[in-house]
Amino acid sequence: MRGDDVAQEPMVELVGVSKHFGHHQVLYDVDLTVQRGETLCVIGPSGSGKSTMLRCINHLEVISAGQVRVDGNLIGYRLRPDGRLHELHHRRAAEQRLGIGMVFQHFNLFPHMTALENVTLGPIKAKGVKRSVIEPYACELLQRVGLGDKFDAYPSQLSGGQQQRVAIARAMAMRPPLILFDEPTSALDPELVGEVLDVMKDLARTGGITLIVVTHEMGFAREVADRVIFMDAGRIIEDGTPAEVLGNPQHERTRAFLAAVLH
Repeated sequence: MRGDDVAQEPMVELVGVSKHFGHHQVLYDVDLTVQRGETLCVIGPSGSGKSTMLRCINHLEVISAGQVRVDGNLIGYRLRPDGRLHELHHRRAAEQRLGIGMVFQHFNLFPHMTALENVTLGPIKAKGVKRSVIEPYACELLQRVGLGDKFDAYPSQLSGGQQQRVAIARAMAMRPPLILFDEPTSALDPELVGEVLDVMKDLARTGGITLIVVTHEMGFAREVADRVIFMDAGRIIEDGTPAEVLGNPQHERTRAFLAAVLH
């Protein structure tokens, strides 16, 4: 884990989380704890529930059973005096989501806004931060992700890798303690993957932010992650250090997956 280890409650805790889409169950009683400042990589085959689990953490998907806590707070629900859960109004859930950054597979930038405007929009609209306050910080973030000369560029003028780096800066602009990455390089041309991974590596090494990354980039997971979990069929099959999960997997399903993706 990057930075000093502090005895605190975990940043993320899933307890018995299940998710159904109609009659189709995607997650089965998932238990997961992610410590503050930890970088967790989530790997597994397509359809294994990785992205659904990520979206349940910030209540973009409503869980069917269990509990999700982020930074000590129950996400999407409140606990009633009788011990039962009551789903929050969507506005309150959206307020909770402000503390959880999210970087999507397909960038989701506003095409009519410049890179700088995309980065400043969230703090201005959602948090009421003055433009004069957030713009210098947004410029710093764009410089940090290697786009110091692209403040006034529109998404159509940027490569896919550049757009994704704007999306990362946008997530960071909200100063979240937690950022979720949902396969952030899978929509990129191969030659653009490295520039996005380099920004994510810098985030992980700087410390202070908890990162959960759904990825197919095994090299990134091996180099940067504190922990790796392997998911299959809606369950966490294996959980350990990169050396343990990627270098010496204990489960046959993990070994078969790694053999396919690494060779």
